[in-house]
Amino acid sequence: MVAYCRFFHLVVLILLVSIHKEALATKHVVGGSNGWDESTDFDTWSSSQTFKVGDQIEFKYTSGLHSVVELASESAYKSCNIGSPLDSLNGGSNTVKLDKAGTRYFACGTSGHCEQGMKVKITTVGADASSSSTTSPSSPADASSATTATASESSSKVQFLSFFTLIGSLVLALVQFNVW
Repeated sequence: MVAYCRFFHLVVLILLVSIHKEALATKHVVGGSNGWDESTDFDTWSSSQTFKVGDQIEFKYTSGLHSVVELASESAYKSCNIGSPLDSLNGGSNTVKLDKAGTRYFACGTSGHCEQGMKVKITTVGADASSSSTTSPSSPADASSATTATASESSSKVQFLSFFTLIGSLVLALVQFNVW
């Protein structure tokens, strides 16, 4: 019975850690409220973000008009050489998980769009970096709604984690006192 309880405690602890890690990940919509579009200043947008390992970036765009290609190098990014992409995405909405620290380069695969500035450089830092992830507005008019959304997302994550921590503690107590 003691071995069973210890195993159960370990499983619950692993579950809580997994939930905690996933709940802290942020999904960044590339370009903010404008999305993946020629009118967006992607340099300004990306420099206002903190991308951490485990976060996701989401490209939202008009299918058929735009696409997303991941470029292999900074030189390909700077010269808009989209001829040999690492990956090519289309369909209007694509999510890319940032699974390791480093810099990744993305551009629109539609001819001429990269040269018009439709490209973004994403620099991902380790998940334990001290800066907080934020979703910044792409224009001053979006500032209050972006701040409210970010605060709501953070509050929801804290509530979610608190709830599962409480449930996990309750289950552990019940098991320890042989009630369950």
